[in-house]
Amino acid sequence: MNNLDDTGTSSQRLLCPHCERPLKACLCAWIAPTANETPLLILQHPLEVRQAKGSARLLQLSLRHGQTQVGERFDQAALQAWLNPPHLEPRQTVLLYPAHADLPAPSVSACELEPAHTRLVVLDGTWRKSLRMLHINPLLQALPRLALQPDAPSRYLIRKAHRPDQLSTLEASCLALAQLEQAPARYAPLLAAFDAFVAAQTGWRQARQPDTCP
Repeated sequence: MNNLDDTGTSSQRLLCPHCERPLKACLCAWIAPTANETPLLILQHPLEVRQAKGSARLLQLSLRHGQTQVGERFDQAALQAWLNPPHLEPRQTVLLYPAHADLPAPSVSACELEPAHTRLVVLDGTWRKSLRMLHINPLLQALPRLALQPDAPSRYLIRKAHRPDQLSTLEASCLALAQLEQAPARYAPLLAAFDAFVAAQTGWRQARQPDTCP
């Protein structure tokens, strides 16, 4: 199968038919089926799609109720349909995003929301990319925002955080869903699987590094 690698060049790589990752980077060993009550919509920046260190694909494969849409500037009609699917029971849609002075929006707390009547939206990208996605999509700007206050640092040691409260997409989503549903134990296996994924990524990176003399 002819595919583009992370640099955009053509390469011959076999893909896993389930997770659609190269076999050497298959995610299937870490998939942790999780019956989330609150549906999750992941809006993923295009540059994150082939990011081997990204957590969004593992999150989507693990959650029972979740979908991913890729883009930066979304068609407004399509985005509206994703935020409030016309064929489903209406839900309150909230964006998982910290408060931002340049883009004010109503804020909500997890205790104010009913998990069975809420839809959670998360932006998957670097801080700069996600902020741009918010800037250029007015429908996202208008959503009420749910901000997190993590009680522990990120476990995502394979990517650099620029702020103390920055978490991976998987971590942030699991924390938000656990708070909304008041069910932290439901998401513990997925977070444990994420730890194993991060450890494997760290091992691969170390194995690729050339030996150096002391």
